Amino acid sequence: MIQLLLVLLASSLQQHGVEAESSHISKLHHSAAKEQNGVQESQHEKMVSVSAEGEGELHSPNFPRVYPRSTMLVWRLVAANENARIQITFDQRFGLEDPEDGICKYDFVEVEDPVSGAVLGRWCGTQSVPGPQVSSGRQLRIRFSSDEYFPSEPGFSVRYTLLPQQSEAPVPAVPPVEVLSEAVSQLGTVEEVLRYLEPERWQLDMEDLYKPTWHLLGKSFIQPRKSRGIVDLNLLREEVRLYSCTPRNFSVSLREELRRTDVIFWPSCLLVQRCGGNCACCAHRCHDCQCQPTRVAKKYHEVLMLRHRAGSRGLQKTLTDVPLEHHEECGCVCKDDSD
Repeated sequence: MIQLLLVLLASSLQQHGVEAESSHISKLHHSAAKEQNGVQESQHEKMVSVSAEGEGELHSPNFPRVYPRSTMLVWRLVAANENARIQITFDQRFGLEDPEDGICKYDFVEVEDPVSGAVLGRWCGTQSVPGPQVSSGRQLRIRFSSDEYFPSEPGFSVRYTLLPQQSEAPVPAVPPVEVLSEAVSQLGTVEEVLRYLEPERWQLDMEDLYKPTWHLLGKSFIQPRKSRGIVDLNLLREEVRLYSCTPRNFSVSLREELRRTDVIFWPSCLLVQRCGGNCACCAHRCHDCQCQPTRVAKKYHEVLMLRHRAGSRGLQKTLTDVPLEHHEECGCVCKDDSD
């Protein structure tokens, strides 16, 4: 009888230990699924059917108040009509954590077109409200992400509607390379170039541009692409601007500049600002582009002037102001424009 009781007690303890271990493992898996890199990942995106009868709304948690930290929410909008498209419009009350270096890295809302695989845009901050977005097919994905720091308000809210079926619009023609090149050459920074080319998704392009990748160098070496900050494209562009067609110091002979060969000046030469440099990146498409002044100012310089006295062997010495032309602004001018 005692042996039977001992067997039953050992079996009960073993079963209880297995259940406790299983419960502990389950909690660990749940915790790992809940937090990954500090962001709460949802296991499945939420499907939202969009019908022709009405419209709906999606928003960040607690909108229009502060949204929670460490949150990841994904909605997939699916049109009930096979041939319809979906349009979303953002509420004017929009505010997420500010970007870093102009890029939405932490808290953001992102819209993706699953049919084309293109990200239509990623937005954050409070400077501007995103414009309306339209799907190319019957689906649209919206992703909201916040990290563990600095939640903001009011978050975001979008209203979705179904657009009626339309005939396919003609694909807009790509501008000629010459026209695009001339337009881009007038922009001052990489950010301006990407914003000009892709107004809605330029931040994503900026992030992809400096994403660390590997590429082949020659036939036998690979090296990581240089990260942002090592090569400053904006600085390179600014150096070209500073040392192309710009005002710079030139020394001029006063006797030649003033056409006074009857006197002696001291100093005999002075520094003036005159246009100089080449116009290799002239915006005009012409063969003869020249650097010319676009704004000129006359400035006076005090110098010592010596001249012969009439009927005397000595020299007359006087301090006098001489006018010299200074170029304050320069520009590249195409000779063909004046023809």
